[in-house]
Amino acid sequence: MHQLFLIAAAASGFIAVALGAFAAHGLKGKLTPTLLSAFETATQYQMYHALALLAVALLIKLQPSTWLNASGWLFIAGSLLFSGSLYALALTGIRLFGPITPIGGVCFLMGWLCLLIASVKLIK
Repeated sequence: MHQLFLIAAAASGFIAVALGAFAAHGLKGKLTPTLLSAFETATQYQMYHALALLAVALLIKLQPSTWLNASGWLFIAGSLLFSGSLYALALTGIRLFGPITPIGGVCFLMGWLCLLIASVKLIK
């Protein structure tokens, strides 16, 4: 599982940097400040969670855990739902993508909670 999470972390980090550069150079002036801010928020959260997923992958390599696996999958789901919905909203202006964003946020929160539980169990 750690290899899959490592690959997903690297891909997600790459995409976050690429889309961040795209926003800074290609979208400025084309989107409203609100939509550009939403796009930038998506890239930031995607990068934060790419790094978190990298840590989870490395931890799983050292000490496999169901809680770490859950954390990794939740970080992936959160990135797809949270960042993906903000990218779609910013680029299309379709407001129906907005309600998806909080679902991704809950996935992020649950991923961090699973990581916390895994950490507590590793200390014992």
